[in-house]
Amino acid sequence: MKQLNWGIISTGVIAEQFCQDMKYVGNGQILAVAARQLASAQLFAKKHSIAKTYQGYQQLFDDPEIDVVYIATPHNLHFQQVHDALMAGKSVLCEKPFTVSSRECRQLSLLAKEKGLFLMEAMWTYFLPAMKKAKRWVDSGRIGKIKHIKADFGYPLPYDSERREWHAELAGGCLLEMGIYPIALAQLFLGQPMESLTVNAQMAPNGVEKDVIIMAEVNEVRLTLASSFQCKLQNWAYIIGEEGYIAIPNFWRADQCTLYKLDEQIDHFTDARQSLGFNYEAEAVGEAILNGQIEHPLMPLELSYSLQLQMEQIKDKF
Repeated sequence: MKQLNWGIISTGVIAEQFCQDMKYVGNGQILAVAARQLASAQLFAKKHSIAKTYQGYQQLFDDPEIDVVYIATPHNLHFQQVHDALMAGKSVLCEKPFTVSSRECRQLSLLAKEKGLFLMEAMWTYFLPAMKKAKRWVDSGRIGKIKHIKADFGYPLPYDSERREWHAELAGGCLLEMGIYPIALAQLFLGQPMESLTVNAQMAPNGVEKDVIIMAEVNEVRLTLASSFQCKLQNWAYIIGEEGYIAIPNFWRADQCTLYKLDEQIDHFTDARQSLGFNYEAEAVGEAILNGQIEHPLMPLELSYSLQLQMEQIKDKF
């Protein structure tokens, strides 16, 4: 099997987790890592047996041996880094949220198409086996017509205006950090964006949101979504139909799902994986690139654009 050479931008927590899972990817290997400080890149490379290290990102983008770049930096840096990677002729997988505005998303989408290069937002949840199983249950009619979707994602994060997640100038706030997951889940199962939005947000002292509750409708399906930095929410998703419902624990990293008819459990799936789950996304990206695709049908750029528009609409109601 042909293997693609990956370059990683950032040495943070998500980059660390992605790197751990690459050992489960048959069509790719990590060849290089870049960071703002060379010592950081060297330490990361030693830990993960990565051959090349770079201080700064452009040298990695210019490396002729790199086929695809994984970007895991703070949200507000994504646009320029994706732009620079594409201009250097590299395919890109960029962490969510893809950008901090629909305008930036559209610009990068057009550039990727102009260059004929693969580009995708790293919505790893869509590629998890448990999420795919839940979607098949819905599509095959096992819960009947969907009537409600409930999903939330929240963890307590002590307030610190200088911390990335809270930082106003780094696109901080729980909506982009966590809220994108329940929004993306709703779109996966309903196939279209939310309508009739009602939003209740609580703000931190520096003006970024610390808690967001969203109520919406899509063709008479009712949505109740939430994200929070104030507390741990249940962090489950429920896809509720006329004839039954599906419960997905820790849905953003789902490893199982259960199908109920009223109070009776009638089916269950667990993937029994050894990985964290990032390998499914990385493998899919590799397959698409090796097949000459510039988008993945499960996570096309138009879907990323839709998610950006929805988050803008939500923020307008803060």
